[in-house]
Amino acid sequence: MLRARGVWLIALFIFGVPAAFADISIAVIVGKNPPKIAFSHTNLSDIFLKRIQVDDARSALVPLNLSVTNPIRVAFSLSLLDEQPDDLQRYWTERYFHGISPPYTVKSQESMIRFVMSTAGAVGYIASCRVDNRVHVVANLPVPKNLQFAIQQLCAKDDAQTH
Repeated sequence: MLRARGVWLIALFIFGVPAAFADISIAVIVGKNPPKIAFSHTNLSDIFLKRIQVDDARSALVPLNLSVTNPIRVAFSLSLLDEQPDDLQRYWTERYFHGISPPYTVKSQESMIRFVMSTAGAVGYIASCRVDNRVHVVANLPVPKNLQFAIQQLCAKDDAQTH
């Protein structure tokens, strides 16, 4: 395992980052019938902090998260909210006492895609390498440099499992 990682790092150093990974981002996704709202950075932040709970047509919004330890969740939280997922615990504790619970958590990117596809108003995120025709991308968020390699590895792992 360690040897394989070393070979991968040497290959990246010699040949550069593969094109598929060069533009990795976090894709904010919705189903084929997207909520009626402008997906600006501010609105996305408010949706995931549940300060906005309905779209312009008064339909419920359903934000989703990956697990707190998932590097895609960490990248998403840092890029959109400028906070580590763990640092939001105090915010959610306070919101809970006002009757507002945190977004649902799903186990994987595939679960995220499936939930978004089948749930009206759902808004989630995945690594851009996982985007397919089942979902619609409404925004792309940059991946912080310190997390790019971890997310690239997730993409490579996903590619290896599907081929």
